[in-house]
Amino acid sequence: MPTRRTTILADADLLERVDRFANRARTTKTAVILAALEAYLAEHEAPAELGFLAVGHSGHGRLSLDGRSIARREAGRRRPADR
Repeated sequence: MPTRRTTILADADLLERVDRFANRARTTKTAVILAALEAYLAEHEAPAELGFLAVGHSGHGRLSLDGRSIARREAGRRRPADR
């Protein structure tokens, strides 16, 4: 996925904490900030709605297996608390 640059305004103390954490973890500030954004969004975003909910045995070879695979993949996008 292509990346884009952005600028944030943050309290100097917060940025110092990010700096210290990144140094202790031997990673970059970018990695710490990205991980924090991902965690925040995972906690606050509504789970994606499933496009369909009717999986069964079709008798048409792989059709039911593909449907189950798709349903499992889509269900995996929900937060663990929602399962």
